[in-house]
Amino acid sequence: MISGMVMILVALWFYQSAVKAKTNNVLMWVAIGAVGFFVLQLLLVNLNIYILESFRASEGGAGYEAIQGADRKNEGDFLGFAGILKSLYLEMSPSIVGFLAIAVVRWKFITKESFSAANLFSGIKEMFGNIKQSFKAPE
Repeated sequence: MISGMVMILVALWFYQSAVKAKTNNVLMWVAIGAVGFFVLQLLLVNLNIYILESFRASEGGAGYEAIQGADRKNEGDFLGFAGILKSLYLEMSPSIVGFLAIAVVRWKFITKESFSAANLFSGIKEMFGNIKQSFKAPE
């Protein structure tokens, strides 16, 4: 759910940046941003599943899934402060890493500005301002 909303915002961000930079094939860059974010999400979520399964398999040995019914019950793994941090990492890291990777692609290929944190994330504030304006009734 979070990743879907972030992907929509990435597509809007790419569109706004491509129009502002006056690049050719604006919709191609929007598609590259959305598809690139989706592919990174898919890879990182699968990586998180492999990491989680490796921890779980090491707890129960080789027959862990057969013994426990292979239902991925993990209630005990996410208790306490460490469990909360683990849960936040597994949920948020694909979105954050995907967003950062797509920001680098946008900076390198669309805006072609000098490297700085301000240039890497430029246009986000304007994008949210435009979204806010779109909900206001015309006078």
